[in-house]
Amino acid sequence: MTLIDGKAISDQIKQEIAAEVAEIVAHGGKRPHLAAILVGHDGGSETYVANKVKACEVCGFKSTLIRFEDNVTEEELLAKVQELNEDDDVDGFIVQLPLPDHISQQKVIEAIDYRKDVDGFHPINVGRMGIGLPCYVSATPNGILELLKRYNIETQGKKCVVLGRSNIVGKPMAILMMQKTYPGDSTVTICHSHTKNIKEECLEADIIIVAMGKPNFLTADMVKDDAVVIDVGTTRVPDATRKSGFKLTGDVKFDEVAPKCSYITPVPGGVGPMTIVSLMKNTLLAGKKAIYK
Repeated sequence: MTLIDGKAISDQIKQEIAAEVAEIVAHGGKRPHLAAILVGHDGGSETYVANKVKACEVCGFKSTLIRFEDNVTEEELLAKVQELNEDDDVDGFIVQLPLPDHISQQKVIEAIDYRKDVDGFHPINVGRMGIGLPCYVSATPNGILELLKRYNIETQGKKCVVLGRSNIVGKPMAILMMQKTYPGDSTVTICHSHTKNIKEECLEADIIIVAMGKPNFLTADMVKDDAVVIDVGTTRVPDATRKSGFKLTGDVKFDEVAPKCSYITPVPGGVGPMTIVSLMKNTLLAGKKAIYK
């Protein structure tokens, strides 16, 4: 069993990006600028945004954090999005999700200029990804592809089961794994909460990508020997023995599943760091105007 070390790979990629940014700036080019909008004080969102700001520093990017309280109106938020759309110094920006209930998440996503949508959530980017055109690919699926690539994991002709059908992970992951490229060329099945025979589907899979948001969902009796297991889940489970009062738990029952796998990602330290570094890669592309002029 090989443990897929997302932290080590993400550190390596950040250094690669930093070297490229240093070269761009040395030749008189513009330093890439990522802005982030954070609404409210959700613990998980605070952590993610803080990590994104730190990653920007390592990569040599300029970063701006814009904060709103959770009583911000939809109009105020949309006005800020429009302002960032029109700011030539900002190459890419994100609105950290989830948003408060009184704000339409979809309306905000669609208001972002797709050329600055480094999260890859805008319908234009999603559509372009679906038909294999250059675009900003959403960060978590992109990070998973990078892990498969850097560990030289064979995907061609393999049966891949994606557990979960979210717009952010499940659906794009399935599309990317079936495209005519590497990593890809897999035969893909999506399973979700209404799938009748999840266990049987998983037992046939060479690669299982788990994004259900249900701690310890995938157990050893659902996994065949030598399968590749990618765990996207990060749920905060109460743990009185820890200073934080919780521990991050994946969707895979790691201790019992890991011995059966050829490759497996841990939680934390697997997919999580790759999500942030994928956002950095998209920001670099945005800064270089590599996808949209």
